[in-house]
Amino acid sequence: MELSLANSIVLSLVLITFFTCAWKLLCLFWLKPKKLERCLRRQGLNGTPYSLLFQDLRDKMRMSKEAQSRPITPFSNDIAPRLLPFLHHSIMKYGKLCFTWFGPTPVLNIMDSDMLKEIFSRIDEFEKPHPKGIGDLLASGLIIIEGEKWAKHRKIINPAFHYEKLKYVVTASCSSCEEMIRGWKKKSLAAEVDVWPDLQHLTGDVICRAAFGVTYNHVKSIVPLQQEQIVLLNKIRQFAFIPGWSLLPTKLKKRMKEIDYKVKGLLEDIVTKRKKAMKEGGVVDDDLLGLMLKSNMKEIQESTHQKGMSIDDVIQECKAFNFAGQETTSVLLTWTLILLSKYENWQDRAREEVLRVFGNNKPNFDGLSQLNTVSMILNEVLRLYPPGFMMMRTVHKTTKLGDIQIPPGVVLLVPMILIHHDLDIWGDDAKEFNPKRFSMGVSKATKNKLCYFPFSWGPRTCIGQNFAFLEVKVALTLILQNFSMQLSPSYKHAPNPLLTPTPWYGVPLILTRIGSNS
Repeated sequence: MELSLANSIVLSLVLITFFTCAWKLLCLFWLKPKKLERCLRRQGLNGTPYSLLFQDLRDKMRMSKEAQSRPITPFSNDIAPRLLPFLHHSIMKYGKLCFTWFGPTPVLNIMDSDMLKEIFSRIDEFEKPHPKGIGDLLASGLIIIEGEKWAKHRKIINPAFHYEKLKYVVTASCSSCEEMIRGWKKKSLAAEVDVWPDLQHLTGDVICRAAFGVTYNHVKSIVPLQQEQIVLLNKIRQFAFIPGWSLLPTKLKKRMKEIDYKVKGLLEDIVTKRKKAMKEGGVVDDDLLGLMLKSNMKEIQESTHQKGMSIDDVIQECKAFNFAGQETTSVLLTWTLILLSKYENWQDRAREEVLRVFGNNKPNFDGLSQLNTVSMILNEVLRLYPPGFMMMRTVHKTTKLGDIQIPPGVVLLVPMILIHHDLDIWGDDAKEFNPKRFSMGVSKATKNKLCYFPFSWGPRTCIGQNFAFLEVKVALTLILQNFSMQLSPSYKHAPNPLLTPTPWYGVPLILTRIGSNS
């Protein structure tokens, strides 16, 4: 009798557990997605129908594989169909304000200027999504934190990025770039060089010198580790929608954690040594880390309610800037050299300006602001090949955006690459390399619409924007003083859609030494 009762209780518990799990799965994979789809369609929005078999995800993977299976031939700046083929196809079919699906999650595409201004201005309502299970393993700090913590960190870090304080970037960039150029000069007078590895090393070296006051050799293992994390993250994101997956101890996540531990260890050693040395006095503190620690100490001394950043916070910010600064700047400089090699008339114009301002002398801080043609070129490169070619935002409660009510559970996708290439905004030559469009500045080129934001926009505009521009201008100046460039016949145009568009087959250029510096 007692045994029968115990069996009945166990069976009941099993059935309750089974039906509870079944109900939750039904809600997650059918009832909730269909409810969200009805909500969007009632507001006049079009998009792909929800499929329990995740048809969108399968189509996306198929189209991406097909688009990336071959280079773009002939050479074209129309790279959006390669970077975001499924979204590009969906917009052609359903219009710019359409939705697709990432597993059971609806993704609403946003390209309207007024809506974009709302998203980037109302940062407490439209937050960055934070995938479970990978947290801040790749990047952290200002890149992902929100709310009061973000405001505190931004306040403390801002002084280190004040334009006048960035003179150390010029010195560091000159030293690093001169080393690279000496390596190039050791080759023949006109040699084919794959400049992509050299540019990655260059930007990594500049970050080490300008941000941490050390040479690349001190932390040279960080860059390949973070590059590996990018590849792992792209694999992990394919499974992010699966319930409970974030709790599984997969090999991918295990490797991500191992890399994170190593990167933090390397940076912690630098930060703690610098902090100790600053307390003892007599240490130069005009690099990024020194300025940030100095600002943080001031915040701690002056604040009565708010504390400054902890050592772990400082390490996370260093980690974020090391990743974002190196990755963003390397791809900007890379695509700039590719386009100047392709459009040699603009290369000649840039070189004429560089020689007029600096002659064959090293670039200096004040002179860089006079490089108007170079600025036009860089803005156009950022328009055609933005480092962050898409971004996402999410809401935690039903939120009004324009005339639309966005329910929680909907992800907003901002396809920067498609906005930057939009014929309706930029005209028939939107996909052509034409730096003249920025001859009167960004505001004139965009007619005061929010349609150009390579470093984001609003309160969360990238804090390292001026750092990146100064670094690239220095490198470009020194390269143009010493070499003319042409695309090698072996060059294959194939932007690879990782977190940034990187050159899949490298960047072989024909470098010819010129001028008295040769």
